[in-house]
Amino acid sequence: AGACAVRCGRSGKMAAVGSRALSIVEYCGGGGTGYSCGYCKSSTGNVSHGMWAHTMTAQDYQDLIDRGWRRSGKYVYKPLMNQICCPQYTIRCSSLDFQPSKSHKKVLKKMLKYLAKGEACRGAGHGTGEPMESHAEIHVPPSFKSEGVMEVSESELRLLEADQEEAGEEGSVKDEMCSGVSTEHKILPFPEAVGAAASRAPDAPRAGVGADPSKPPCRKAKELRKERRLQKLLQKQQMSATEPQATTSKAKGSQQKSIEDFIFKTLPEPVAHQLEVRVVRSSPASSQFRATFQESYQVYKRYQMVIHRDPPDKPSVSQFTRFLCDSPLEAESAPGAPDCGYGSFHQQYWLDGKIIAVGVVDILPRCVSSVYLYYDPDYSFLSVGVYSALREIAFTRQLHEQAPDICYYYMGFYIHSCPKMRYKGQYHPSALLCPETYTWVPIQQCLPKLENSKYCRFSTEPGTVDKELVKDLGQVRVLYKGTRMPYRVYKKMRKGHNDESTIQQYASLVGQTCAERMILFRG
Repeated sequence: AGACAVRCGRSGKMAAVGSRALSIVEYCGGGGTGYSCGYCKSSTGNVSHGMWAHTMTAQDYQDLIDRGWRRSGKYVYKPLMNQICCPQYTIRCSSLDFQPSKSHKKVLKKMLKYLAKGEACRGAGHGTGEPMESHAEIHVPPSFKSEGVMEVSESELRLLEADQEEAGEEGSVKDEMCSGVSTEHKILPFPEAVGAAASRAPDAPRAGVGADPSKPPCRKAKELRKERRLQKLLQKQQMSATEPQATTSKAKGSQQKSIEDFIFKTLPEPVAHQLEVRVVRSSPASSQFRATFQESYQVYKRYQMVIHRDPPDKPSVSQFTRFLCDSPLEAESAPGAPDCGYGSFHQQYWLDGKIIAVGVVDILPRCVSSVYLYYDPDYSFLSVGVYSALREIAFTRQLHEQAPDICYYYMGFYIHSCPKMRYKGQYHPSALLCPETYTWVPIQQCLPKLENSKYCRFSTEPGTVDKELVKDLGQVRVLYKGTRMPYRVYKKMRKGHNDESTIQQYASLVGQTCAERMILFRG
């Protein structure tokens, strides 16, 4: 049946037939008893399917993440979306259409200011932004609450998102304004102003008399917020209708700067600090990666201990290697690939000759996929999480110039039931993967549904189904006794041993194309 010999040792070297690379995986099953969730702290709510990838091609992994899979080291897992406590939706940003928000620009300006003049605000309460972190190692407090949000309409929700972004930007404004000033200092009104205001106030009711009849009755804060949102929405609609030209000119003048305009801006000499970003291949380990391994590990260890409060013995060298250095993706160069090829890389941020942050990324045929970020906590004041995400979007654009198919920046999972993980939706335009049809839907269309239910089908096309549904189980490729063969041949060889349900589950999760292309190891 066209079977051919394939050898793949435990060393994880890429198996190949002729010159064609192969993916070899062991399906671990899943969907049974859950395990602890790093987001809501449920002890058994985290339910997923998984497989160990001895080797994997970049194309196979690209197709898998487009079906909701994600890797942690060499372990590739897919959350069981309709059962998991905190549904995790794959999210991607269209890097070519990305425009930085005001808060993003403030982070970029803050970095430029620090590099040029050495000025920075180190006061307490200045957030780092959120790094693109892996689900497997993150620890986030519980948060899912559905009450009180059902009444917000789609138009109000869009406005609410804008209000939330503005609130985040106000925090960034404080970062900009507080250079050299402690955040503990608060500006209070002058006593004279307080006295003048009191003297101008109308006659106030005496205590115990009741409500002031000259003032409107008290209203709930929720109603007031809703009314303000609607008023803002009406104002925006009126402005867009009456002043289209003014709005357009304003947008051109203030919002057309790209991230590259900030990142690659030439600073006047002399500068206070030097920042260099180096991309080194981590699997197989390049000479640059090996030379900087210990320094990079020390940054990771400190990050885990300070940010995630891990005990000193948890972020060990072996754990770091297994989690962030080992990868099933081998170095691949193919027609249409960027100069660096496909595979796994560490994007190192060198400040004044030392590593202060590392972004772990996979370069795939259609995207740059963010795996994890760790950084020196001493530089949290630079909002390293946000800055690195913007740098990775710019990196995706650079790769697109060499490889036109690379257009997207994958940010891992979007978890709406955990407010701390909603920051990924602030990189526009972005889309979420429908967990039933595996089609991409703009996030603005998904958010109203997620407000009503943790688990949602996003696709609204009637009759749309998964295009990769298993049509022929006999064509699934397996590796048995060192020989690659279709499942129908394997089934005849294993008379009396029926594992068809396991093969069916595996094939339905990876899809017909990957099931026919990848090789499933059977012992």
